[in-house]
Amino acid sequence: MHAMTGPAALAFLLSACAGNNFRPVADTPIRIGPAYAIRGTTYVPAAAPGYDALGYASWYGSESGNRTANGEQFRPGWITAAHTTLPLPTYVEVTALDTGRRIIVRVNDRGPFAQGRIIDLSRGAAELLGIKAQGHAAVRVRRVEPSEKDRERLRRGRPAASLERVSQSALQKLRAQQSVAPR
Repeated sequence: MHAMTGPAALAFLLSACAGNNFRPVADTPIRIGPAYAIRGTTYVPAAAPGYDALGYASWYGSESGNRTANGEQFRPGWITAAHTTLPLPTYVEVTALDTGRRIIVRVNDRGPFAQGRIIDLSRGAAELLGIKAQGHAAVRVRRVEPSEKDRERLRRGRPAASLERVSQSALQKLRAQQSVAPR
């Protein structure tokens, strides 16, 4: 039998103790995945480089320790999200339309599967965006390509660099564009 030493041995021992078989948090490979159906609705994942949508966000956090659709361990305090069709992982900027607060989030899971919702935020992301207490909020979700420094922060569960709030005039335009969707 071949003896392992150093970092390789430590990684093996830690993975054996964990027994969870979670995928390490990484940006590669990017997975689009096949079409899938949930409760009679078919979702077709796509690259969507220009994704920009208005709708509602909700948050989730009781699934702590479960595997995300990307194979990673779900950590409710991290700045992550679930989306029905964007590649995994994808980075999006989420703007709360009531306050103009913006954050960057790493999408690593599938959902939400409730009508009118376009993104499910982790508890940590909902707190950072300021929508945790209300449970759901009108948002803009826009695909972005953050700096490597921000990507690294998000891969480690920390927030990306702070973004300035959206101006009131821009918020008024976004609110006017938003279609009335069931909550």
